[in-house]
Amino acid sequence: MKAKVFFAKVSDNASAREQVDALQRLYDAGDLNRIVAKRDFVAIKFHVGEKNNTTHVKPELIRKVVELAKSAGGQPFLTETSTLYKGERENAVKHLMHAHRHGFGIEQTGAPFIMADGLTGNAEFEIRIDGELHQSVKVAREVASADSLIVVSHATGHVVTGLGACIKNIGMGLASRMGKMREHSAMLPEVIRDKCRFCKKCIQWCPQEAIIEKDGKAFIQSEKCIGCGECLAVCRFDAVKYDWNAESGFTQKSMAEHAYGIVKEKSGKSLFINVLVDMTNDCDCFSVKQEKCIPDIGILASFDPVAIDKATLDLTAKQHGKTLAELAHARNDAMIQIEHAAKVGMGSLQYELVTV
Repeated sequence: MKAKVFFAKVSDNASAREQVDALQRLYDAGDLNRIVAKRDFVAIKFHVGEKNNTTHVKPELIRKVVELAKSAGGQPFLTETSTLYKGERENAVKHLMHAHRHGFGIEQTGAPFIMADGLTGNAEFEIRIDGELHQSVKVAREVASADSLIVVSHATGHVVTGLGACIKNIGMGLASRMGKMREHSAMLPEVIRDKCRFCKKCIQWCPQEAIIEKDGKAFIQSEKCIGCGECLAVCRFDAVKYDWNAESGFTQKSMAEHAYGIVKEKSGKSLFINVLVDMTNDCDCFSVKQEKCIPDIGILASFDPVAIDKATLDLTAKQHGKTLAELAHARNDAMIQIEHAAKVGMGSLQYELVTV
């Protein structure tokens, strides 16, 4: 049986108001509130965007999700997890302050913000999945405790996984710190000495202090490296290399298995929303202002996380000749995460697109 993916089109450079109206149409057409029961704790997962990022999901859209959850009798809260890399979201205190600066305070959204993985990212819950890579996965505790889950994902390219959308937002975004480290465990970068200018930016950004100076160049200590990709993201001289074919595949599969661990505990109680607006080559973790790489398309909603990501790729390909992942980072096959998620039982590759 095909999964249903509901689609509301928006114009290019869609305003927050137009996006909110599109979301309402999706809820009305798909009876999306049926995942929320009276008095449910409803976790709303989204990405607040790093410092200087302006293309993240808008606060008005999150406020609408909150209002709709409340209308069904739910008790919604906004949620996220701490990052492995150093920045404005590396722990709960910095993350919550930053979320407020980006317009996601309780006054603007109508819901409190609760970090799902505690103060420093170590509040976790282990879930058995019997996957291809992992027998169990470690996920953020408060999401495991919630009754219902709504995942709002801004569709972007991604330097490691090709596509950053629903599966990544769940699998990477709701894993505990230990879970994130496991997902990145195969990512072992090397510095190309001839290209390294020793600007020290990678040293400053490395969350594990794994990069040191050696003979006047940056050097990555493999025994300390967690493979988070921060050195690649901040290097402006192409001096960091990865074996993309091997490492991207492992990370995508591990990410999909962590995502499966979360949604399998929320069967019939999860809703997934992908926002195909202000799509950029790189994810909202980048602390820079990015220009969108393709015109706005619309908003998708589904009860199937695999189908919604497949539809995201298909819609971008239909309108622009190539998928968002191919336009952003063609060297990484984003279908790896989608096909593996389907393989472990997270959802279906077959879907019906319902335009509303």
